[in-house]
Amino acid sequence: MRFENTGIENQTVELSLLDDLLEKHGFVRAGQWDYERVTYDRKFQIKNDVYYLRIQGYAVEGDVDSRYALIKLLTPILGKHYYPHGVEYGEDEHFPSSLVNQCQTILTKVKEDLNNIQQ
Repeated sequence: MRFENTGIENQTVELSLLDDLLEKHGFVRAGQWDYERVTYDRKFQIKNDVYYLRIQGYAVEGDVDSRYALIKLLTPILGKHYYPHGVEYGEDEHFPSSLVNQCQTILTKVKEDLNNIQQ
């Protein structure tokens, strides 16, 4: 599921600021990066199902492994994890409305914080 028009997509942020900001909102980057791309996940467990709210971006300046990179953010997505296959984001997936609402609230707060650091 894609969260369109959040105001997050297409923003550019310096990597270290982005790491701190998203960690504050429960997202983890861990080893999910390469020289040009980053992925931040926030995990949700509802009963026996696991979901991930994911914010991805790519470097428009610098390298992710260096001390400096400017990251352009993509549209946030929500996926459901299926063991052992991985996370599915398809339109035919069912996501609990309470989870979707919670994700929208989180993304609104992330956008507010992004706006504050951009000023």
